[in-house]
Amino acid sequence: MKSTYKFIALLVIILGAGCKKELNKAPIGLITPDQISTDPKLGTVSSSVTSSYKLLASTLNIIGQWGWDDGTVLRNDFILQDIASGDMQKKWNPDGDQAWMDEFSKFNFTASNGGFNGQWSYDFEGISRCNKAISYLTDDAVVSKIGIAPTLRNRMLGEVYFLRAFYYFDLVNNFGDTPLLLKPLKDFNDAYEAAKRVPKAQIWAQISADLAAAKPLLPNSKYSDDTDKWRVSKGAVLALQAKVALYNQKWQEVLTNIAELEASNFYSLNSNYFDSFNLAKKFSDNEVIFAYNHQSAQTPAMGNGICALAGWGFIAPTSNFISAFEPNDPRLGYTVDVSKQNVYKIFGELTDHNKGNEDAASNKIYIRWADVLLWKSEALLETGNYSGAIVLINSIRARARNSVTASGTATPAGTLPDRDVTVTNKTQVKNWLVQERRVELGFESQRFNDLKRWGLAKDFLKSVGVNFQDRNYVYPIPQGEVDKSGGTITQNPGY
Repeated sequence: MKSTYKFIALLVIILGAGCKKELNKAPIGLITPDQISTDPKLGTVSSSVTSSYKLLASTLNIIGQWGWDDGTVLRNDFILQDIASGDMQKKWNPDGDQAWMDEFSKFNFTASNGGFNGQWSYDFEGISRCNKAISYLTDDAVVSKIGIAPTLRNRMLGEVYFLRAFYYFDLVNNFGDTPLLLKPLKDFNDAYEAAKRVPKAQIWAQISADLAAAKPLLPNSKYSDDTDKWRVSKGAVLALQAKVALYNQKWQEVLTNIAELEASNFYSLNSNYFDSFNLAKKFSDNEVIFAYNHQSAQTPAMGNGICALAGWGFIAPTSNFISAFEPNDPRLGYTVDVSKQNVYKIFGELTDHNKGNEDAASNKIYIRWADVLLWKSEALLETGNYSGAIVLINSIRARARNSVTASGTATPAGTLPDRDVTVTNKTQVKNWLVQERRVELGFESQRFNDLKRWGLAKDFLKSVGVNFQDRNYVYPIPQGEVDKSGGTITQNPGY
């Protein structure tokens, strides 16, 4: 790979700019001359941190402009997780619009499907921005020059360490082995060295290292910043550490991290199930630990673009998802109103006001307390504490049945009865846990990862008529990355 053309092609594909972009555009991850600041100011550094969050947004066209074929119109979590899991279908009235999305519900995609390129691009662009911010904040000369207060410097650095770990968590679960970028790429030699996959164990180790670095840098408070409550907090770090341990079946580490989180007394279950999603209670509820803060009327735009898709008929439940709810479970009505074709969790309101509104301020919730409690339940189950696991499942069910319904009525007596805490059959308790996670976290982009890590994806999806194969436990590397890397990037087996 001697020519400049090949180097640029390599960079564009490997670092996430997308196989259909113009090759003369600045590739993601490469610091171009116009981006280099020889005299950074505090505002430059602060902006580099804030921009590192943006690839977690559901805002439309953060990278590219209406690149449907590239999968870059918005972040694809709902496609790679909710549609792939059998919970969600593309549209209420299926049609040929964006047929590549339908391929996830059938697992008949190829590695050229734009959904993979989109997710890869968003995550690596996020990592690139984190690396740039980290390079500023760990440079003593820059820190001294801009006169940043030590507490602010620490907080910002903690934020971007967490965010880099978060992006890599997504990549390793979707693709397995991936390139590992830990610094800004300043020239083609840097990019060439980065153009290779490393074993997923190394990615997991880096995720853990970044979270360990972030933890002492963040303040011991519920919010890292009382003005910008959306910023990464120490609670978010502890929660992601617990989730990393969960995905690696380190059950005692799960319990240890959650115990520390519990000791902070920052989080608890909201009294009403919908409070976590309710726009009127944004960053004033008890449960949300980490969310992307969509905002209306901002330039550039920061709204929730999935609401726009809902207005075009996208985002609908499968019949199997609807039937998973027990009779009168109010969580179904709060998640999706089937008769009115409204997805309230996404809208942030129990109306259709935000249906079709690409600038909606409803947040994207990534971690909340109910999720954490169900991680703890799973860890207790796997360490033999069946009664403790069931008690936590029952706490989730109790909150649900004690929530008024989406129409404002009380749930009927007998709704969601407690599970029997005397049961000692591990399979039975695990089935209860699997069921509870599905209905509690529906449409929150958790289900497919759950099915995979439990080893249930093949059996479940085949039971609903999906031709899921063992190779599908990881997604293919975007084919453009493989084709144009000259063999540096290899494809996952079976694709």
